[in-house]
Amino acid sequence: MKDFRSLGLSEKTLATLEKKGFKTPTEIQALAIPLLLENKVDIIAQAQTGTGKTAVFALPLIEKLDPNKREIKAIILAPTRELVIQVCEEIESLKGTSNVRTAAIYGGQFIDIQFKKLKRGVHIVVGTPGRTLDHIRRGTLTLDKIEYFILDEADEMLNMGFIEDIEEVLKETPDEKRVLLFSATMPKRIKKLAERYMGKYTHVRSEPQLTTDLTEQIYFEVSRKDKLEALTRILEIETDFYGIIFCKTKADVDELATKLMEKGMKADNLHGDISQPLREKILGKFRDRRIDILVATDVAARGIDVGNLTHVINYSIPQNPESYVHRIGRTGRAGKKGTAITFVTSSEFRKMKFIQKFTQANIVKQKVPQKQEIVDIRKKRVESDIDRMLSQKETEGYRQWAKEMLEEGSGEDLITALLKYSFGKDLEEVTGRDKRKSWEKGVPDWKRDDRNVTDQRKEPGREEGHSHGKTWDRGGDRRKQPGREEGRPHGKTREREGDRRKESGREEVHLHGKNRTTRLFIAMGKKEKMNKGRIEELINRKAGTHPDKISNIDIGEEFTFITVPAKEAKSILKFFRRSLKGKQPLVMKANEDQMRSDGKGGDKRFKKEKGKFSRP
Repeated sequence: MKDFRSLGLSEKTLATLEKKGFKTPTEIQALAIPLLLENKVDIIAQAQTGTGKTAVFALPLIEKLDPNKREIKAIILAPTRELVIQVCEEIESLKGTSNVRTAAIYGGQFIDIQFKKLKRGVHIVVGTPGRTLDHIRRGTLTLDKIEYFILDEADEMLNMGFIEDIEEVLKETPDEKRVLLFSATMPKRIKKLAERYMGKYTHVRSEPQLTTDLTEQIYFEVSRKDKLEALTRILEIETDFYGIIFCKTKADVDELATKLMEKGMKADNLHGDISQPLREKILGKFRDRRIDILVATDVAARGIDVGNLTHVINYSIPQNPESYVHRIGRTGRAGKKGTAITFVTSSEFRKMKFIQKFTQANIVKQKVPQKQEIVDIRKKRVESDIDRMLSQKETEGYRQWAKEMLEEGSGEDLITALLKYSFGKDLEEVTGRDKRKSWEKGVPDWKRDDRNVTDQRKEPGREEGHSHGKTWDRGGDRRKQPGREEGRPHGKTREREGDRRKESGREEVHLHGKNRTTRLFIAMGKKEKMNKGRIEELINRKAGTHPDKISNIDIGEEFTFITVPAKEAKSILKFFRRSLKGKQPLVMKANEDQMRSDGKGGDKRFKKEKGKFSRP
């Protein structure tokens, strides 16, 4: 096996690599670095994610560029902001004592900051195609003296529609230069691009390697409508879960992340429509493990370098085997074991078999955890929490209260009641789930005629998840129907308007006796990352209301509605009236106009204005 010395690198570079702990080059590094150092032909380098492709072009650039000449000699284009930043950081870490200077240019950062860095003089520019073109058109970036034109993740850039931008950038470069393409896959479009813009080139390829020894690969056969339930059970079982869940589209990512957060899980989402500052904030939380679950698209996940991931879950099956390899390659690294899970519907079974054949991996079918397993795990958590509390001094203040209660009843009865009061909701949530799931019916999805699950969506007058005569989404809420806005009555009569609010639970309800309740308005919603768990925690922490007493939680984009017993409402409202001068309380009794709003601030009669509400 080759070492870095045999590749032709200088002693200075070898010392830097040794300091970083790099001893043996990867296959693609051993194949491509000598070719780049020879300075003869253009190169297409094909290798999967995580094989050190950045070092393949970074090390030769550091070796060959003259740091005394303050001219841009290399332009590197990458598809995402994260990847641009990552490539720049990697070059900086590999250059050692070299004075080669780099600049990262990407959208989401003030262009003036980037202009100042370019003006000071750099040798290597790493950028996204769009922002690179922006600088060229402004006259703040000239590429007439570059010697290297490098495309990183070329296949992904073509998938994202950057071909025209790439061609525009190429027009600004001199004819005499080396063109280097780095790609995980080799579609026909890459070959056409090479034929058009590259001279004589060499195609080097490292064989795809799955981390089969360290990554346990399993799959579950579930119907589309049962995916969320299956995922929830898996996340309950895997107590130390720290991983990425892949979805096909941005909409799927948003929907799944929201539902997980509503269940009180520490999750967030990442896709191309999220602003750069927010992306960096989310990735920071994920790296620091303030969140354990990142729901993402393939494109958004490119360039994310997070170690120690325990799981990768393919909520949507990958489009091709190469994507499968790239996804699961993010776990089972650095000698640590990982788990790759794939959800497969009946119509996707052949695709799963093809992936299995292509990768030659042992992908094992398993059963989704049963209800009783979830109950047992939750009970163990309760017992563990109780044991921990017993060792804390803070419990001493409750001891006298416990003695008084024991004088009035038996210990067994009291413990039973206290367990039900404190944890009954969590346990009953599992045991009370209705209907058998697709994986519990005794017949594998791929052998069963699944029209009753999926093909019904194609029947006239039916949409996905609809049953005859009713329109319900998977979460059980009313969907929008023709002629009807969410939260708006279908007709104009007061009677229809009242019926509609009763259906959605958005009406302030007054009942006689013990069941009297009040509908409350909270000036925080999905934009503030609120979910069911966070709403309950907020009200409990501030006003002392137990989560069991909070029901009909309806979370909109900018605000939320909840229902509580009337007595609780009084104490909640009293607490939240202690707001800053000139601002409305965060929590108020819901009124007609608020309840008619669609939760997105779209109703002109009610707008949530920034700074108008006090925050906890």
